[in-house]
Amino acid sequence: MQHLNRAPLNGLRAAEAVERLGSLSAAARELEVSTGAVSQQIARLEAALGRTLFDRRPGGMRPLPGTEEIFRLLGNGFDHLSAAVDLTRRDRHSTLTVSVAPIFAARWLIWRIPDFSRAHPDIRIRLDSDVALVDPNTGAADFTIRIGPGPYHGVSAEPLFPQRVIPICHADVAARLPSPDALRQVPIIRDLQAMYSWDSWLSGAKANDSGLRAADLPAGPDFNEASLCLDAAMTGAGVFLAFETLCIDALNRGQITAPFPEWKTTGGQYWLISARDRSLTTPQRRFRQWLMDAIATEGMGSSPVPSHGQ
Repeated sequence: MQHLNRAPLNGLRAAEAVERLGSLSAAARELEVSTGAVSQQIARLEAALGRTLFDRRPGGMRPLPGTEEIFRLLGNGFDHLSAAVDLTRRDRHSTLTVSVAPIFAARWLIWRIPDFSRAHPDIRIRLDSDVALVDPNTGAADFTIRIGPGPYHGVSAEPLFPQRVIPICHADVAARLPSPDALRQVPIIRDLQAMYSWDSWLSGAKANDSGLRAADLPAGPDFNEASLCLDAAMTGAGVFLAFETLCIDALNRGQITAPFPEWKTTGGQYWLISARDRSLTTPQRRFRQWLMDAIATEGMGSSPVPSHGQ
């Protein structure tokens, strides 16, 4: 630690920002100083260290060969400093921030949060509903919940349950579907942002004895948001291939039906992600346990289609 006295902190910040962002101007914007100030801070740092870190060219500054490990450790160090500062600004004993995709938040998680709040009235939940990925190592969120194939590097990632899909529609439309082959005759509602296709269900469904493929399905309404697709299916606009967290409550309430009650997995997985080198706080441990219990109780990723939702 005593060697830190040789290196000016502002110079370390400036050097790390230039290497990470790739230019003096970008680093200056992040640090809210002039490009000249960034250049001077790096020059003072190099003088203090007795070592040149950058190759100065007309097109900008480039890290010299052999500095890769230096900048990797600097980046990790500032990530930890940022997280430490964040800890001083938030009451982590009473507030838990969970970053989650909007549809998962709106259609599944938010309806279950009151149960957590009743069980843990001393912990406030803050949902950060955004499609942008958040790195929990920076302290921006205590947990992130995301879906993908995994694995995820640089974080602690715990699988929650597999993503499953099923065709859903209004009961009147379902009455016209004696078999999957009849899907050729009804509008197919499509989510333009979906990470899976109809083949995720058709290729392995026992009910699909005719060998129907996604390419055989007719056109129908297209939307760029899965919630709109669900709502359109409720109106009788066609058949939609919905994922479990989106449609399970509507199936349970009988607002929608599954004409072919067979879930199929897409290869995606829901993950609970937290910081890599940081032990869980008490609120985090309580939320994790509550979430795992809720998933197990409801059989997410494993239970059959609700019979009263057909």
